[in-house]
Amino acid sequence: CGGTKQSPINVDTTQAIFSPDLRPIQLSGYSLPANMQLKLKNNGHTVVLDLPETLALTGGYTQQYRAAQLHLHWGSPSGPGSEHTVSGRRFAAEIHVVHYNTKYDSFSEAMVQPDGLAVLAAFLEVGHGENQYYHEILEHLLEIQEVGQETFVPGFNIAGLLPANLKSYFHYNGSLTTPPCYQTVKWTIFNQTMLLSHHQMSMLVSTLRSPDDKLLQNNYRPVQNLHGRRVLASFQTIPSVKHFPGKES
Repeated sequence: CGGTKQSPINVDTTQAIFSPDLRPIQLSGYSLPANMQLKLKNNGHTVVLDLPETLALTGGYTQQYRAAQLHLHWGSPSGPGSEHTVSGRRFAAEIHVVHYNTKYDSFSEAMVQPDGLAVLAAFLEVGHGENQYYHEILEHLLEIQEVGQETFVPGFNIAGLLPANLKSYFHYNGSLTTPPCYQTVKWTIFNQTMLLSHHQMSMLVSTLRSPDDKLLQNNYRPVQNLHGRRVLASFQTIPSVKHFPGKES
């Protein structure tokens, strides 16, 4: 997994370049009916929810991408486990919703193409109250504790797993964060975080087991070198001072 465009990275907000060309991300088909069954699996590295190709990115990217799956990265009861960091800060957990370019026939064909993949990422933190959308996934973790186990969860509004604000985000070119680490990902990292209850977060970090039958924890990759890559921001990260308040003349 060498290379000069690896992920995750630390997003230095003082170095991010404001780009007014970055349009709001638009999701299409993300609200799924409850009678649709989605496969949820413990693959030994993370929990993966397979997504139907009817979910798509229709805005924010110049090309169209359709969804393949989503998964999570987390820490342990003693520390946070997001993959990306912002100004050196690591968040409790991180969700990745993986999409592939519709001009390719399949995810496996797209993943090796330079413009093949688009991943939406959001940070999870502990807040007050249960998150009803994350509950749809977390309540089934006990059914897939062992590696290779899978279950089915009823369809729900997948957009609820992502922030309401899809306008403010960071964007950079990087890679998959697990082998084979192909450098084919256009990353979108939302600025608004998602809140889970303390109980929900502890379920996430203390339920699944890894291939060596230990608890699956700290399943994040260390931050990688930028190697001169530019990180863009869809919003002004540093407030620009227009005028200094002073005495009225």
